[in-house]
Amino acid sequence: MSTAQTPPSIIEFPVLWPVPTRWDDNDHYGHVNNVTYYSYFDTAVNAWLMSSTGTDIRNLPAIGVVAETSCRYLSELSFPEQLQVGISVEKLGTKSIVYALAIFHEVENGHWEPAATGRFVHVYVDADTRKPVEIPAAIRSAAGTLTEN
Repeated sequence: MSTAQTPPSIIEFPVLWPVPTRWDDNDHYGHVNNVTYYSYFDTAVNAWLMSSTGTDIRNLPAIGVVAETSCRYLSELSFPEQLQVGISVEKLGTKSIVYALAIFHEVENGHWEPAATGRFVHVYVDADTRKPVEIPAAIRSAAGTLTEN
């Protein structure tokens, strides 16, 4: 995978989840506001989890809460654009998953460039008590298909 200095290539990600920009994503300066990039990451990871497990993850006895995030901005995005969010798993623990993420936008017909790179850490907790628990089997199985190791 790429380093902090080298932007990733779209082919480095085993999953590419489509996310379009929306009319209200643009801020006063005419580009997608920085916090919206996090929304794209969150939407892609959770939509992919639901699709790949065939489960509504909101109904599991353990839920993934975001314990840490980061984003490095590489280029501006604006409405309207069709994006691809690259998803891979950097680390699969017993109670947490570290996702490596990237947002790609099409700059020419068929040529995608990274607009941002990011990282999400999901810690699994009991839906009622909010105490850390093991990752549910369906999620562990899906995440296991994306590990970099």
